[in-house]
Amino acid sequence: MKRRTTLLLGLVMVLILPFGISLAQNPPGNDGAKNSWRTAPRHSAGIAPDPVANVDTAIVQVYAASTYSWRGYFAVHTWIIVKHSGANAFIRYDVVGWGGGNVVRTNYAIPDGLWFGAEPEVLVDLRGDGVDAIIDNVEKAVQSYPYPQQYRSYPGPNSNTFIAHIGREVPALDLDMPANAIGKDYRAITNPVGLSPSGTGVQANLFGMLGFTAGLEEGLEINLLGLNFGIDFNRPAIRLPSIGRLGLSNNGSLAADAENP
Repeated sequence: MKRRTTLLLGLVMVLILPFGISLAQNPPGNDGAKNSWRTAPRHSAGIAPDPVANVDTAIVQVYAASTYSWRGYFAVHTWIIVKHSGANAFIRYDVVGWGGGNVVRTNYAIPDGLWFGAEPEVLVDLRGDGVDAIIDNVEKAVQSYPYPQQYRSYPGPNSNTFIAHIGREVPALDLDMPANAIGKDYRAITNPVGLSPSGTGVQANLFGMLGFTAGLEEGLEINLLGLNFGIDFNRPAIRLPSIGRLGLSNNGSLAADAENP
């Protein structure tokens, strides 16, 4: 009985601690305009390269930002921007559920805009030689997304399912999606096993609710009811729900990342 109680308390702590960190990083009442989606800031975060100044450079970036309202304590929304060499503007691709019809949107918002008040973080930044070919493959992956008419915030398919699909189709992105990108592990019953979202490993999952991932970028990760727990060996960190990771961030600094669909 004591062992069972200890295991139960341990599980509760594992679930509560990441949420507590996420709550501490953005306490209720500090979100200002985020209380209204109509007035929440959507301006540039100032982190995308100037496409005009870099007109001769091909660029791909993937972003993650906390989702709107209370959901931001649990999950992130991800999107991708691309610019071919010779182009003087970015094209942004993401999945947005409201509005009906095809949920895959092109230039729904500005490339590096705040996601309803939430600052985006860069997950992938590729520039220069060879990136034009990567962009071509990204655009093919956008067209081959298998759920263009479907959207569910939990457990998917959603915005993170879309970006994970691109990552699988274009391994050259070296995409490591945070553990709190709910929906990244969504797989239909007809396709439960395949590449991990980074394209560097394997994954087995049912509807994003139960499964595991093992990859060079992701490390080892298990999925229980849409919540992800794991260990990243590439950049040592613990992968956790709500906060994404605890340890070295993907840019090599030491932090409790709030890579909070």
